[in-house]
Amino acid sequence: MCDPYVYSNTDVLINRHDVRDEADLAEMEAEYTSIRLKQITEAPLPGNYDFQHFCEFHKWVFQDIYEWAGVPRTIDIEKPEPALGGISIEYSPVDEIEPTAKKVLDTMRDTAWDKFSLDEKAVKFSKYMAELWKIHCFREGNTRTVVTFCCQFAESRGFSVDRTLFQKHSAYVRTSLVAASAYFSDLGDRAQPEYLIRIVRDSIERGQRKASQRNV
Repeated sequence: MCDPYVYSNTDVLINRHDVRDEADLAEMEAEYTSIRLKQITEAPLPGNYDFQHFCEFHKWVFQDIYEWAGVPRTIDIEKPEPALGGISIEYSPVDEIEPTAKKVLDTMRDTAWDKFSLDEKAVKFSKYMAELWKIHCFREGNTRTVVTFCCQFAESRGFSVDRTLFQKHSAYVRTSLVAASAYFSDLGDRAQPEYLIRIVRDSIERGQRKASQRNV
């Protein structure tokens, strides 16, 4: 299938700056998105943590790079994952993106987060984060969007997270999301959620500690 998101005969995503080199685009994208991510950390993006709000996060972070920022993808995608020996995660088909995301987000909002222990919270939060990521709503930029959205969501529900832990270990975070999402229609359940749970737990624990120190 022809990919309408890339320049003809390349794997380079069509972008606002008409950069045709993949490495140059990655560098430019990192520069612009780091600024937008810093802004959204300092001034939370208002909303109801529904599907529209989730899309607005993507639009904010990637608005300088892609015309389609904030718009769910229109094609089915696969991405070979080295952590899975080249197998792709089974991302949601296009027609299931919105209903699946809405279901996850509804569950997140309806969860009584204040009733959980630290360990229980880490397991639940990791589960929803992985489910939202596995949908892969957008053609590119899913990990940054999901992590940023979920961090702000956590804080809106009364538990702080240490975002710097996710930022410093971004490669680990993505690999752990892959591992947590590794269940397939033909190969069965091969998910290993413990890696994601570990960093989420550490992030919540550190976030709570910092919040307590600020309140002293």
